[in-house]
Amino acid sequence: MRVMRENVIICFLARAGWADAARAPMGADWSTRRYERLTRPDGAKAILMDAAGDGAGQVPPFVRLCGLLRAMDLSAPLIFAEDQGQGLLLLEDFGDDSFALLLDRGDDPWPLYCRATDVLSHLHKRFDPGTAPDIQRYDLTLFTQQVALFGDAYLDAAATPLSPAGRRALDDAWTMVLTQVLGIVPDSLLLRDYHPGNLMALRDRAGVRACGLLDVQDGGIGPISYDLLSLLQDARRDVPDEIQSAMIDRYLSAMPGLSQGAFLASYAVMGAMRHARILGRVAQLAAGGGKARQLAFLSRVWGQFRRAIAHPLLSPIQSFTDQHLPPDGAVPHILGQ
Repeated sequence: MRVMRENVIICFLARAGWADAARAPMGADWSTRRYERLTRPDGAKAILMDAAGDGAGQVPPFVRLCGLLRAMDLSAPLIFAEDQGQGLLLLEDFGDDSFALLLDRGDDPWPLYCRATDVLSHLHKRFDPGTAPDIQRYDLTLFTQQVALFGDAYLDAAATPLSPAGRRALDDAWTMVLTQVLGIVPDSLLLRDYHPGNLMALRDRAGVRACGLLDVQDGGIGPISYDLLSLLQDARRDVPDEIQSAMIDRYLSAMPGLSQGAFLASYAVMGAMRHARILGRVAQLAAGGGKARQLAFLSRVWGQFRRAIAHPLLSPIQSFTDQHLPPDGAVPHILGQ
């Protein structure tokens, strides 16, 4: 099967004029996509994205979202060649300097978080959801479907599986909470996985264009609070409280007329929902023998979730959680400690 896929890739690269390029594998993400860096003899570089099988369905939205972002003067990769049916793209190479790499090596975090926050305010002031009716909507139905992973996977992994009545109670609690906040802040283009690992430092560009945007294929229309929450309450790293507070203030200052109270309420609920979904996903990985790097997120995300559900709007989720899980979230049990 792999040999057949390799032949498809070789033919694709030949059609694109990159048959003579050296190919080097790059790190994989949590999906089934693979990436390679290509270097031609003349020094030109590109990234091959290989989304085989069911992953090919993510290619058209990726191409669409990249085009929308570039039209708003933001740095999403140019598409040099594509075969959407085969799940193959040849992309602009943004280099290796992700914000995550720079933070890990000890660079000053403030300029990076300021730039990432400014990208969001730039985007949210310029994007009109009415101009993109074909993009998926992160609405009550989609959000409740995604957060279902918490009840399906996390509670099972914690050895507290839900009865049918318990599952209905959890669904009702999320519906009650989400209904209160959906619509209280504007919708815009939601990138969904907006964190330092998907943001690239582009030193030959200025302003918001100096931030390259990757992994946008799951984007859609949703509350403007979501991506700032994703940035500042990152599953992969601890963001200092002073940076979180300063970036929220920076964003609100750039968005005149936006209600601070409404934004913070939406921010809290989006956070609880995102953290719950990630808890479910990491529990799935733990059950399947996931990698230590991914399982290491569990304790941090549990703490983020507990802090989020302390918001008064999330009292139904807090009550449910207190009833069904111990204070430590059964994290040691899930990790087999």
